[in-house]
Order: sequence, then C-alpha cells, then structure tokens
Amino acid sequence: MRVLVVEDDAALARGLVASLRLAGLAADHSADGEEAARLALSEPYSLIVLDIGLPGLSGFEVLRRIRAAASAVPVLILTARDAVADRVRGLDLGADDYLLKPFAPAEFEARVRALIRRGQGLPNPVLCCGALALDRATGSVTLDGEPLALRRRELAVLTVLMAKAGQVVSKERLSGEVFGFDDEVAPNALELYVARLRKKLQPKGPEIRTIRGLGYHLDAG
Repeated sequence: MRVLVVEDDAALARGLVASLRLAGLAADHSADGEEAARLALSEPYSLIVLDIGLPGLSGFEVLRRIRAAASAVPVLILTARDAVADRVRGLDLGADDYLLKPFAPAEFEARVRALIRRGQGLPNPVLCCGALALDRATGSVTLDGEPLALRRRELAVLTVLMAKAGQVVSKERLSGEVFGFDDEVAPNALELYVARLRKKLQPKGPEIRTIRGLGYHLDAG
C-alpha cells in the first residue's frame, strides 16, 4: 500500500516516511500544496497524511480539491492547531481522521492502519485466503498455522493481492501501490517478488496466477 505524506517540516516528514516504510508501506513526500493536490489525484494512494499549515496552498484547500474531484482516498489530518473550529472544518471538508501534534508514533501507525483498512472496505485487520492469513496490524503472515517469513516488499505485494483476492490486479496498479517515487526499482523487480511469493506459498498456499496482458490473480481460496 502507498501513502502520500504532505508535510513541510522536513524532520517530521522524514520520520513519518521512515515509520511508514518500516511498516511495509510505500511512502512519498510532498511539502507543497499544489504538488500534493496533483499527486493525490493522479497516483493510486491508499492514504494521504495531510498537514494543514502548508506554505502557499493550505491543507484545507488541498483537501477541498481532493473531495471536489470525487476522490474517496482516506485523509488523515496532522496539525498543531487545536481549535475545535479547525477540527470541525477539516472533518466537514471530508477528512477521515484528525491527529494533533505532537503525537505518539504508535498512535499514528495505528490510525494509518485503520484508515487504510476502512478505505479498502476491509475493517478486519486479518486477511485470509484458504490456509493463508495476513495480520495487517502486526505484519505477520501464517500458512497452515505456521509463521511465514517474508521480506518487506514481498509482504507489500502479498497485501495488495490478498486485499484484491479473486480479482485481477494489473502490473501497473500493483507497482503503483508497492513502489514509491524514490524507490530504486529494477525493470523486473515486480516479477521477482511475485516469483518469490509463489515459491514460499507452495504447496499449501493459494496460487498466484499470471493473466497474460492483464496482471496477477490470487485465488480467493
């Protein structure tokens, strides 16, 4: 899953991006409201973390543009403004959650997980496909009751496929959700991660099928 962090405090932004990546999420950063609004409407983000006090275009205006374009991407507002009127304005403009600075990293990560699940229409943190289970709250995976060790990118690919189990996920969509702008990605990186997953899931796990010209399909089980 891919997250856009819109924050003009460089140190805080670096910390948020690092936290998201450690959690297995791809993360992009923008400190500019105009750029953030453009990215939010052109990239397949699962969540936007949005500061209000941005230079130039405010976070409120970024949010207004996102919702005016009928985008339903979840938005988590981060701000030092503690006035009730500001919180009400953000929620009325279409924000899904509001977190005041300073905040505990654990609470930020929990809210991110909850909003991504809500945005996918999958409130249960545990995804299951036959004998395969993935707990998105902890990042743990089990196959037939036994722990399955996955690398961070393998986990990211599997999360997207399990969230769309029974559906074809295009390579472009899968790449867009797994890799951020700053990631150094080899031309065959996605195929490599899928091949590794196939090997680790056999013989008890669901099959990842390549649908030629379309993408990948994970059997729902």
